[in-house]
Amino acid sequence: MKVTLNKTDNVNGIIAIELEKNDYQENVDKSLNQFRQRANIPGFRPGRVPKGIIQKMYGKSILADEINKLVSNELYNYIKDNGLNILGEPLPNEEEQKTIDFDKDENFEFKFDIALAPEFELPLNKRDSLTYYNVKVEDDLLDKQIDAYKQNYGTYKQVESEVADTDLIKGKITEIDNGEPKENLIEVENGMIMPSYIKDEEIRKQFVGAKVGDTIVFSPAKAYDNNAVEIASLLQISEEDVAHVNSDFSFEIREVTRYEEATMNQELFDKVLGEGVVSTEEEFRTKIAELLSSQFKPAADSLFMKAARELVLKKMKGVEFPDAFLKRWLLVANEKNSPETIEEDYPKICDDLKFHLSKEKIVKDQQIKVEKEEMEAFAAEVARSQFAQYGMSNVPADVLENYVKRMLEDQNTVRNMYDQLIENKVMEWLKQTVKVNEKEILSKDFEKLFSEEKEEK
Repeated sequence: MKVTLNKTDNVNGIIAIELEKNDYQENVDKSLNQFRQRANIPGFRPGRVPKGIIQKMYGKSILADEINKLVSNELYNYIKDNGLNILGEPLPNEEEQKTIDFDKDENFEFKFDIALAPEFELPLNKRDSLTYYNVKVEDDLLDKQIDAYKQNYGTYKQVESEVADTDLIKGKITEIDNGEPKENLIEVENGMIMPSYIKDEEIRKQFVGAKVGDTIVFSPAKAYDNNAVEIASLLQISEEDVAHVNSDFSFEIREVTRYEEATMNQELFDKVLGEGVVSTEEEFRTKIAELLSSQFKPAADSLFMKAARELVLKKMKGVEFPDAFLKRWLLVANEKNSPETIEEDYPKICDDLKFHLSKEKIVKDQQIKVEKEEMEAFAAEVARSQFAQYGMSNVPADVLENYVKRMLEDQNTVRNMYDQLIENKVMEWLKQTVKVNEKEILSKDFEKLFSEEKEEK
């Protein structure tokens, strides 16, 4: 067997694979014998079909199959062993490939076109400049987030004052008929109502302003606009039974509880950020502002890398690419593609490829790697960020640890985090290599800018 590469130019080549009979015959004979053992042909017992009949009936297809497998393995082994950085996938050569005749030929030659990634320099230095946006959170957004924390960590407390719209009223619910308890009545000892959820305005007003000890007579059907789910929940019956309920009910108010938001004190600071992280309201506001700003970091990084991409593409303007091969490969790789759509989409595809290769070059030249400890730390950071989006900024250590462990058991998640870590390291190298103009921007202005940049895509 002989495998050779003929570079037709800097970015194109032809790999030729020459096979002689002794290269493939052993595999063919082995496959014929295996097929003979499995063959079920009328007139012969299983496994006893003469080899000549198997050869005559299936020899050609088995020969072709074994040669194709051998050629495919040799092709990709040659590419791997010789460290060829190819673009796309090898394609059968359409000009030099000789016709294959499996009936007559014993020696075969296969030729494949390949596209080679171009070699290039990336002349970036401090004369090149990029902007990085540091997002500042406005006071109203900060106040809104702090109010949300105060709400989240508030508590219900029993009150003796008149019922407010958002209070939770507890008491005894009794089905009545003409003002008296009904026979075979529905009765709920631990009933609960919140006036703000009552749909009928008149009935809501009956509860608002009432006090402990008062009894309210009302129609659940009218109160909740015949919503079976809400009525069933109030009366603690099945939704099917709601259809049979048309009585009035009395509600004897026994307890009124009111939700009070948390006070801005050390207890709230510890619940939100962890014990002892901050000790004053000023420190608390500063820390929350930092957390909010950090949520804009992925978008700020994205804008920075978008600008870096434009800079890199300018630097690579004269780099030669195997355009003809890539267009041909794109046509073969996706049956939905057409010559017209490829011509239209190719400039962007080529730019994406250039930027991808530039990042690969940075990773290789700077020997950028991701260590296990970095992956674990990054997974914890991602987990904290995910919890923070739901207002959970102080997650218990054991919960976080278990969550991170599950993340690292998912190969797709690990692969995505690895790619992101590499991207982050490439970005840090770019920041150190070019001049970075840091620009402070209000979050509302940044969101507008980011939205406009996304639309330009």
